[in-house]
Amino acid sequence: MSELMKYSEAVKQFDPVLGIEVHVELGTDTKMFDNAPNDSLGEPNTRVTPVSVGLPGSLPVVNERAVEYAIRIGLALNCKIAKYCRFARKNYFYPDLCKAYQISQYDEPIAYDGYVDVELEDGEIFRVNIERAHMEEDAGKNTHIGGSAGRIQGADHSLVDYNRAGVPLVEIVTHPIEGAGDRAPEVAAAYVQTLRDIFRAIDVSEARMERGNVRADINVSLRDTPDSPLGTRTETKNVNSFRAVNRAVTYEIRRQARILADGGSITQETRHWHEDTSSTSSGREKSDAEDYRYFPEPDLVPLAPAREWVEEIRASLPELPTARRRRLREEYGFSDMEMRDVVNAGALDVIEATVEAGAKPASARKWWMGDPARIAKEREVELHEVGVTPADIVELQSLIDQGKLNDKLARKALEGVLEGEGTPSEVVKKRGLELVQDTGAIEVAVDKAIADNPEIADAIRGGKMKAIGALIGAVMKETRGAADAKTVREMLMSKLSD
Repeated sequence: MSELMKYSEAVKQFDPVLGIEVHVELGTDTKMFDNAPNDSLGEPNTRVTPVSVGLPGSLPVVNERAVEYAIRIGLALNCKIAKYCRFARKNYFYPDLCKAYQISQYDEPIAYDGYVDVELEDGEIFRVNIERAHMEEDAGKNTHIGGSAGRIQGADHSLVDYNRAGVPLVEIVTHPIEGAGDRAPEVAAAYVQTLRDIFRAIDVSEARMERGNVRADINVSLRDTPDSPLGTRTETKNVNSFRAVNRAVTYEIRRQARILADGGSITQETRHWHEDTSSTSSGREKSDAEDYRYFPEPDLVPLAPAREWVEEIRASLPELPTARRRRLREEYGFSDMEMRDVVNAGALDVIEATVEAGAKPASARKWWMGDPARIAKEREVELHEVGVTPADIVELQSLIDQGKLNDKLARKALEGVLEGEGTPSEVVKKRGLELVQDTGAIEVAVDKAIADNPEIADAIRGGKMKAIGALIGAVMKETRGAADAKTVREMLMSKLSD
């Protein structure tokens, strides 16, 4: 018996239902309930206060900016903002949660009943309904020493860094996502990406998934038909890339389908995602809410955001990503497919900046979507991190417009920029890439090409004009691609028509 069912067969036999919990670290200066710096990247255990580590007698104080950011997120997700909400204690023990409870929100979140429209690769819009967005604090970070893959299983010992303890989080929880069918993995990944883009647009977080600023817990369950009751779900924890979200959903659908088809049952549990094998493994049986013994946080007063403040925040929200994409698509004249490619490559910001710097939209898209996008994908970094700037692209196109470069030479110049050799003009000078402007030098190369290829020359004189491409190629080879192809063609035609 195979461990996994084929995906096509799995979604044919069962209806997948998703639930996604996205945690975003807020970009405040200080932590959620104390004045320790909100910086988890320092030396271990140097960004802490007595509140961070729950020492007896320490009292939490709510970070007002974190509340503002939570409201911004709620409004951007079309949520209602609570007139009254409060914090609760979520009780459980884990080494990185040294006070044995987490301050979170339970039955009274700050934002609820929202939705976000997700655009899939073919342009279809899929609406995901949001149950709630609530505030909480992050836990510390465990590092397991020894063993394999950095996991606790088989480790010799573990170290705990409390720099992240108390970092402000907002957790966004969806209602069950139904109706995605065989597109469930794509819907899940597109939803998380849409949230990431919103977080950045409203400036509440750097939202760098590779740094853990955004983490997704992916719930997957299967049922016989869309009319059947919901099945038992699993929760794959801390998935931190769009590709991993897609693959985690795919794997769980295939795994659960095999178990159910063979007459087994699904265990409600958390699962670990393994990037190297694109698979999940069992973690621990999942507790229900009552097992956390939630009760109101006695050290914090309830929150009652003033309606005037909420409306001020609403009025300050910038243009959201979906609306921005639609506007720029029309302004730039991109097709739907071109815009989707740009968005999928993470190129919209740099293209917009390049257009604002003076380039035409088509040329900005052409150059960014070439080698820079390829390199960014290979290195798994953002486009603006590959070593080329909007100003470089504007300069590169200007050199073409001035007749100093053709497209082939411009690609070589861009290659040099990407390799850190300087600006386009500096690379052109260092590599000797500028087009040959000396018609005498071009004429020498043209005469040599005709002399070296008499049969081709005779064919052209006889009216076979397609053959001229071979001679143009010979001239370009002789000049190392530095001759202007139009000038070469005109000179060849003139000489061969005499």
